[in-house]
Amino acid sequence: MLDESTKEQVKQYFERIKNPITIRLYSGEHEKREELVSFLNDVVSLSSQISLETSNDVLDGLRFTILSNGNPTGIEFSGIPMGHEFTSFILAILQSGGNPIKLEEGILSAVSKLKGEFRFETFISLDCHNCPEVVQTLNSFALVNPAISHNMIDGAMYPELVKEKNIQGVPAVYLNGERFLSGKAEASVIFDKLLELYSVPSEEPSEEAMANPTEVYDVTVIGGGPSGVTAAVYSARKGLKTLVIADRLGGQVKDTLGIENIISVPYTTGPELTHVLADQLEKNQIKKKENVRVQRIEPGKPKIIHLNTGEKIYSKTVILSTGAKWRELNVPGEKEFVGKGVAYCPHCDGPFFKDKDVAVIGGGNSGVEAALDLSGIVKSVTLIEFGDKLNADKVLLDKVASSSNIKTLVKAQTTEIQTGEDKVTGLTYKDRSTEQVATIPLDGVFVQIGLVPNSGFVKDLVETNRFGEILVDEKCKTNVEGIFACGDVTNTPYKQIIIAMGEGAKAAISAFEYLLHAA
Repeated sequence: MLDESTKEQVKQYFERIKNPITIRLYSGEHEKREELVSFLNDVVSLSSQISLETSNDVLDGLRFTILSNGNPTGIEFSGIPMGHEFTSFILAILQSGGNPIKLEEGILSAVSKLKGEFRFETFISLDCHNCPEVVQTLNSFALVNPAISHNMIDGAMYPELVKEKNIQGVPAVYLNGERFLSGKAEASVIFDKLLELYSVPSEEPSEEAMANPTEVYDVTVIGGGPSGVTAAVYSARKGLKTLVIADRLGGQVKDTLGIENIISVPYTTGPELTHVLADQLEKNQIKKKENVRVQRIEPGKPKIIHLNTGEKIYSKTVILSTGAKWRELNVPGEKEFVGKGVAYCPHCDGPFFKDKDVAVIGGGNSGVEAALDLSGIVKSVTLIEFGDKLNADKVLLDKVASSSNIKTLVKAQTTEIQTGEDKVTGLTYKDRSTEQVATIPLDGVFVQIGLVPNSGFVKDLVETNRFGEILVDEKCKTNVEGIFACGDVTNTPYKQIIIAMGEGAKAAISAFEYLLHAA
């Protein structure tokens, strides 16, 4: 099943395996079992450290688990982990074989202390580019805590189970049989969700340690998108001791498929640009903490940054660059049915609505692009815009005009997402010209109405406007001494990658000037 080029690459990775690995395939019948066995034999043939055995336990024929040194790791796969999940499978083998887990030590330490039983199941699509991050995070959790197990389930192989649970979006995560979360989620989000349900014993530092911190940074950048990475690189090149704290490197850019408006770079993609950003941090030897979230910041000298892992970071200055997230409609039926007909990612969840009727809410570039993407999969798309007209680029509007299965509604205010029998059944809107209310029968709703700034954790610290944007001056200064902000989280107009990068450079230079005068 694997081509020779892939085999050679994986074989090189497997040279890092330190502990013997056993892949235990459960007994059972499935029409794809022979294909799975062929796939596993290909993988096993690439390292003498890996063996394949069949368990007498009878399940469904497509389920297997990974053992390290003969001991269960808690990691299971139900399906053939190809597509985007091939990396998850190979990484699970490498980490089970003794390679480092690439999550923050603070998160792993906290997860290792959880008590109880945690049986995670993640339903995925092999075409979903958001699913692997969830799968890999939960696999890592299983490796550090024997009370945690995780099973990746390919929804395409278990259609009856998907129908029974009424799953209409991936990833869909269940914990001990109950819905845990739906949709894209970074390690920090999964960790926070666990903390909501279960407490982790904390270890408070001594008063002496708090009074005399051993490590104080000159600049701490909170956020790992284009503006944050630019700020960090500029700070480091000024000789400042710099730390980047990011729940995920790349930020919103990581989800962007095509980028054609960065001058000097004719074309790139979000994942490619994220890789470049990470490489620049590495080359400038900038320390970073990924997959963690800042809960609050104490002003002072130095400032104290509290993380969701319980850690405290001390820094002379702080640059806030936390970007923005998808804006929600905040109408009845939306939050309750995320993953059950309400979605925010057309690329991941579009295939679940093949030959069905859907709506896309939002007439900007992202909304129109989503409608065009979906039009090749679904039966029909209704594009709904609150304003008087669609606000996308002309090239996109021309494509919409020539599409036979996209209908456009303008001056339409969405008031409710209709639901029934645990699924979306329609959408109610008000015509803003006539005040008449109408309902459209639908199977799914994709929300694409822009972004909201990620400023909630500092709303009581720095001044913000009514939109939640952090107010900054021309030098990216906030109203709090020693705290700067840049990028989409601020009131700087025009949310563009290239503008965010420029603002990041300004914020770093401003922080440098501040430190010069403060010394």
